[in-house]
Amino acid sequence: MSAFRKLFQQTFIYGLATVLPRMLSFLLVPLYTAILPVTEYGAISVIFSWIVLFNVVLAYGMETAFFRFFHKEKDKNLVISTSTVSILFTSFLFFVFAYVFREGLAALSGIPIEYITYTIYILVLDALVIIPFAWLRAKEKPIRYAVLKIINVALNLGLNVFLLVFLPKFTTQNPTGFWNFIYVEGFEISYIFISMIVASAVTLILILPFYIKINYRFNKTLWKEMMHYAFPVLIAGIAFAVNETFDRILLLWMLPENSAEEAIGAYSACYKLAVFMTLFATAFRMGIEPFFFSRATHKNAPETYALITRYFVAFGAVILVTVVIFADVLKVILIRDSAYWEAMKIVPLILLANFCLGIYHNFSVWYKITDRTKFGAYISIVGAFITLAINFLLIPIMSYMGSAIATVSAYTVMMLLSYYFGQKHYPIPYAIKKMSLYFLISIAFSALSFYVFRNNYFIGIGLWIAFLTLVFIQEKQVLLQLIQFKK
Repeated sequence: MSAFRKLFQQTFIYGLATVLPRMLSFLLVPLYTAILPVTEYGAISVIFSWIVLFNVVLAYGMETAFFRFFHKEKDKNLVISTSTVSILFTSFLFFVFAYVFREGLAALSGIPIEYITYTIYILVLDALVIIPFAWLRAKEKPIRYAVLKIINVALNLGLNVFLLVFLPKFTTQNPTGFWNFIYVEGFEISYIFISMIVASAVTLILILPFYIKINYRFNKTLWKEMMHYAFPVLIAGIAFAVNETFDRILLLWMLPENSAEEAIGAYSACYKLAVFMTLFATAFRMGIEPFFFSRATHKNAPETYALITRYFVAFGAVILVTVVIFADVLKVILIRDSAYWEAMKIVPLILLANFCLGIYHNFSVWYKITDRTKFGAYISIVGAFITLAINFLLIPIMSYMGSAIATVSAYTVMMLLSYYFGQKHYPIPYAIKKMSLYFLISIAFSALSFYVFRNNYFIGIGLWIAFLTLVFIQEKQVLLQLIQFKK
């Protein structure tokens, strides 16, 4: 159990690095929904969707390739330097071309040029910390990783609160004072982007020792091997970005102009309630990925992977039931303006979609450790095709509910495909019966509590307790072993 205890300890710390910052960031949802009209929040959500897509392009799978070759190659410093030089060069090229042609990008996307400029800065700053953060994870330094992540989002949060809440108050109280020179009325969206830029810039400054210490060597042969491994990851990443965020862009294009941004704003705000599942799945994946690679050559690796996936499904199912049952309580706390609540019906679907995505990532270990990353690209492309097809089919009929159905459909198919091909190429003895039990009962209980007995907390809490009891009985021995202090 010592290996598993170390895994869960690292996952917990990576969880802090992911969950706590994003929970701090999640506090921005009530701030934005209280200050910004639904249409403006919708406009920001569209820009954030483009940022997610281009973040993937600027990383081009190099992070995953770094992990693979860092554990595979003897000369680890060469892996570090080659990947770093690659990211530096491509980030510089992107900055030059994007900045020169920003007016054309603004005209093409319909986004104001000042927001395009802010976005360019954010994308480049984020790209420059990809390899340093990957190095911290590969070297198993989760505490330092967590501290840097927390500083980034805490600074972002603090600047948002100051610029959106306190700065207008200071200028109102003293119209001729110092703060009046900083404050610009109607500048709220720009303040949001400025906060992101400053937070990303400070993070890069704090991580500069990484760039100072490494030896800048570039091995063309190694780089080609890394790119060969990374390219399918890039394609998979683009497809994932399409699955995750492109629905906002499609909603903007396909809904009537006078209602599109309002619908996107409500959809995006309620989508945030799935963050609890997203945070769990992300924290688990970030802790588990280096562990998977480090144990790839162990004799009992398949059994280890199977057990870990079983734990993920058990905990994920508990999160699904919990959030769905208490969704209407959470909405009051996190989404202050009731104008956004019209999209609450998507919450169970988006939670389930992210649960399936988390299971997919666990099932996908087989193609990463066997260097068959092209399968990840194929599966993600199928998911993206399903996302686009269902969105195009259902948005005109069902608006954002069609997007939610598309998301859960895509991730369910991706999960099943990854399991099917994985068992053919790298058989893993998953506890399918037990995982299916957790998965199906959690869906049934969630559907009953939300769509049949919504706001009946007597029944909802009863279902919740019943499910917790089921999981505890099934996993009692393992849970007791994990919380023991002695190895």
